[in-house]
Amino acid sequence: MLEVLILGSGSGGNCALISSARTSILLDAGFSRRETLRRLAGRSLEQLACIVISHEHSDHVAGLPGLSRKLEVPVFLNSRTHAALGAAGEALPRVEYFTTGKSWQMGDIEITPFTIPHDAADPVAFSLRCGGSKVCFVTDLGYIPENVKDQMREADCLVLESNHDLDLLKVGPYPWPVKQRVMSRVGHLSNLALAEYLTQDFDGCARHLVLAHLSQSNNLPELAQMTAEAALRQAAKNPQLTIARQDQPLPAISLK
Repeated sequence: MLEVLILGSGSGGNCALISSARTSILLDAGFSRRETLRRLAGRSLEQLACIVISHEHSDHVAGLPGLSRKLEVPVFLNSRTHAALGAAGEALPRVEYFTTGKSWQMGDIEITPFTIPHDAADPVAFSLRCGGSKVCFVTDLGYIPENVKDQMREADCLVLESNHDLDLLKVGPYPWPVKQRVMSRVGHLSNLALAEYLTQDFDGCARHLVLAHLSQSNNLPELAQMTAEAALRQAAKNPQLTIARQDQPLPAISLK
């Protein structure tokens, strides 16, 4: 059994708590220490085993140094991401390296970091398994290559990026070089790109589908939801669809 609590997702910060009966893991640390603890209010952290980091961009690590000191747990990341953190990485009190593509066990949760196409040092997404349940966190990627599709198969819960609407991005406030970066193959996944995956490659196993990392400048939750729902209808798949918010946590998702 796994429980997934998404504390928030977007360019202002990303963090999630994944828990089994014995182990809890904090995935990314994009909010300040104080804000992360506020969003975790009422949650016991006695079983917290570690913080796991996907890549070095600030919306995923802004609160990492302070949070790791406060929680007194090791930080797991790959060596290139650690190097890219610079002084912030050197300040971490306890660091453990994982190897991209190689699974490891943390308590009763198996964690698999797999490579994704994004403009960071060695960015990864994660598959987590426990007791027959599987959840995948896949954000911050410009397109969905075959290795990522393979990792997402037979997941019970998929947390997938639906970052921007192409038309809104083109007329939005970003400078043109930033727009080009977002639209590139190492940028972020559009509503349309996600819809193509749902129509053509989604196996339908997931009971829960969470749209994550929505841009506050270049997307609308209603538009992301409508695009995903249309794709799911075309594919005749029917997971429970939820949109992760930037300003507050989602209700916990329980996988039994």
